[in-house]
Amino acid sequence: MNLSNLKPAEGSTKTRKRIGRGPGSGLGGTSTRGHKGAKSRSGYKNKIGFEGGQMPIQRRLPKFGFKNINRVEYKAINIDTLQQMAEAKQLTKIGINELMEAGFISSSQVVKILGNGSLTAKLEVEAHAFSKSAEAAIQAAGGTVVKL
Repeated sequence: MNLSNLKPAEGSTKTRKRIGRGPGSGLGGTSTRGHKGAKSRSGYKNKIGFEGGQMPIQRRLPKFGFKNINRVEYKAINIDTLQQMAEAKQLTKIGINELMEAGFISSSQVVKILGNGSLTAKLEVEAHAFSKSAEAAIQAAGGTVVKL
């Protein structure tokens, strides 16, 4: 066997359906397009959302809602995550840089600390926002909260 006599395995390839090549092929005549109508003509394009004259769904359903352009999308980080970071790296201060180094956030993300879990380490925590429970938990553990 060499490159000049390679061929695919038996049954692994099919011959292409050659339509519109005369009546002897069995696929001549209408060339699988059926009789008449827009779909049988050349140049036919199916318009997006067209439902054959029926009122399209995007016009049947009412408009609703809006996108708030002032929305701030926070990256949520729980205090149990802060506790784990403090234990693993012996930290007393956790800020944006520490969270970035640990891979929790990217440089463009805005951080909010949430109060899920428990915190025993005395930490100085820097973030853009804090939930009330997180703020209370950090202060109860003897730490401080710094809002950026």
